[in-house]
Amino acid sequence: MTHESLIAALYVFALAAFLGYQVISRVPPLLHTPLMSATNAISGISLVGSIVTAGARYNTVSTILGFIAVVCSTTNVVGGFVITDRMLRMFKRKPTKEVRSQEPEVRRP
Repeated sequence: MTHESLIAALYVFALAAFLGYQVISRVPPLLHTPLMSATNAISGISLVGSIVTAGARYNTVSTILGFIAVVCSTTNVVGGFVITDRMLRMFKRKPTKEVRSQEPEVRRP
């Protein structure tokens, strides 16, 4: 890697990190759940790709890297679903207690 290509790669990385932070920090809380669902779908695609890479048997290094990718992708997908489920539970209404309907009605004069 030449000096110029390293500088360009670092420049792109810094720009992507800054832009990603700006985009994610401006997402309203109501959109976090759909955004997580889309991220889970992308992680599912990367999981399929890593399974294909691990099972292709090109050489030992690609199989090991494919296995590591399968583990990382699976962890990402499962974690995404856990977080999405937790966020959806925040929006559920809590059950109300039916205490008033069980008490006898008292009439006041």
